[in-house]
Amino acid sequence: MTPEVIFAALFGLLFGSFLNVCIYRLPRDLSVVWPGSRCLACGHSIAPWDNIPVLGYVLLGGRCRHCRSAIYWRYPLVEALTAICFGAGVWFWGPTAQAGKFALFSFLLLGMIFADLETRLLPDEFTKGGLILGLLLSLFVPMKMGMMAVFLPQSWSRFFSLADAAVGAAFLSGAFWSLGYVFSKVRHKEGLGFGDVKMVAMIGAFQGVAPALMTAFIGCIGGSVIGLSYIYLAKKDFSTYEVPFGTFLGVAALAVAFWVG
Repeated sequence: MTPEVIFAALFGLLFGSFLNVCIYRLPRDLSVVWPGSRCLACGHSIAPWDNIPVLGYVLLGGRCRHCRSAIYWRYPLVEALTAICFGAGVWFWGPTAQAGKFALFSFLLLGMIFADLETRLLPDEFTKGGLILGLLLSLFVPMKMGMMAVFLPQSWSRFFSLADAAVGAAFLSGAFWSLGYVFSKVRHKEGLGFGDVKMVAMIGAFQGVAPALMTAFIGCIGGSVIGLSYIYLAKKDFSTYEVPFGTFLGVAALAVAFWVG
């Protein structure tokens, strides 16, 4: 393991710690800056040495130093996963712009995966912010499977990647919005939240047309099979239970990003 990979993983731990703050606070419209980290059970501020990513959780035995309430397992998991994604990006692509783009993409996806799983909400800071960042990054990091080069003249070559990102975002979000609209008219209830529509737009901006379509296909299949199986096995109400579709889309997007690059 190279020093660059280790450094990226350590950097990922720090970002993962901040991501935990975003996952909890953004869906609740709370500031991610103030107040500082504190125990959700007793309200005590968390000391810097107890807030060391993953290690702090282990040394505390997974419990608050003051009230001994259990610390939610999501905190060390998100920190570890962010570190793994950051390190893996440098492992696969080296210390390059592609690795940086993947790190940012994985940061946003992990935030949406866990926010949707816990609250069924996908904060605009992740979706809309990610959409803008994905479009901007396409100007500097070319798409691996860009399709628009087939349709645009060669004189526009510098805009191929941006066009692929824009079309991927527009096509995928338009398709999902249309499906949700038809479902709501037929079943008279919401079948797909607008947060999911914004999320697939963000994924399309980062991945481009072809990989984003792969993500949508895998996410839909996974969400249907696993979600419906869970509803049946856990004896939930099929008519009222909300499947965290954004979580499945996020996992699928990470898998496709590793595969396609």
